Amino acid sequence: QVQLVESGGGLVQAGGSLRLSCAASGRTVSTITMGWFRQAPGKEREFVGRIAWTGISSYADSLKGRFTISRNNAKNTVYLQMNSLNVEDTAVYTCAAMAAGATQYMYWGRGTQVTVSS
Repeated sequence: QVQLVESGGGLVQAGGSLRLSCAASGRTVSTITMGWFRQAPGKEREFVGRIAWTGISSYADSLKGRFTISRNNAKNTVYLQMNSLNVEDTAVYTCAAMAAGATQYMYWGRGTQVTVSS
């Protein structure tokens, strides 16, 4: 069992930055794949990016260059750094965990709201 708790969301002006955190317990983040997703009002959940157990990150094409995922193994926490935010980035951001050998994310946090004002 993996528990995930996101934090760091809030209100930011367009052009600003935010860093979201996802604290994990029950499994070491360096041994699992951690993903970030977001869901805007009235839209389907969207893949943001992920960091594999190898430490290699990958991102949705539309977000490359603005968003960066990293992790701190000592804190068992994964981060989502978001720069040059725009109103279209407004959404609930959720982290998820995929166990080694699995093909889908099995554990999900509750999400944190990010609101970008113009």
